Amino acid sequence: MIAHNSPPLDLGGAKLFKGMLTRASQETLVDVLREVAVTAPFFHPVTQSGKQMSVRMTSAGRLGWVSDRRGYRYEPRHPNGATWPAIPDLVMDVWRAVANIDRCPDCCLINYYGEGARMGMHQDKDEVDFSYPVVSISLGDDALFRIGGTVRRGMTQSMWLQSGDVLMMDGAARLAYHGIDRLRFGSSDLLKGNGRINLTLRVVAAEPTDDTNA
Repeated sequence: MIAHNSPPLDLGGAKLFKGMLTRASQETLVDVLREVAVTAPFFHPVTQSGKQMSVRMTSAGRLGWVSDRRGYRYEPRHPNGATWPAIPDLVMDVWRAVANIDRCPDCCLINYYGEGARMGMHQDKDEVDFSYPVVSISLGDDALFRIGGTVRRGMTQSMWLQSGDVLMMDGAARLAYHGIDRLRFGSSDLLKGNGRINLTLRVVAAEPTDDTNA
């Protein structure tokens, strides 16, 4: 499933593995994600203020990330009451290839970006232990990714993420502010109806977990 083992690019301290997934692997992964969405359908999260986010999301793994008027947090069940599906094997292969640690992620957050969707600058800081990396996989349309430092206002760098790219934020970049400014909607034919799927793998809890739902 991994296209090559070229050295990663440095992007604001994050490691960007360009074109890591082959087209065939991307297509297989999309099919698997459709099965995940049967049990855990995509939903529109809202912020604490009640504003609906432009992305739709779901999760896989022991825990799923949710947002509503109660705040940002991880929950063991989908809002419909279902247990989150297991993280797909293909996704775990990517984690093992780039994270190079024994610890399995607790959560695979799955975001779908339609036309006009974006993600404002934010930190991934709802986890207990920031020593573990965050690994994300891009599928579908190109997305303009922007990353800065650990303070909200400061210099930033931007790069277009393309289908099959894998990004890892660890070390000094683990708590960097980052976001998606816009899509090149229709730039990829991977997804029916176009758009982008981003999968983000995170270790959430301090205690280790087994592989039964990871």
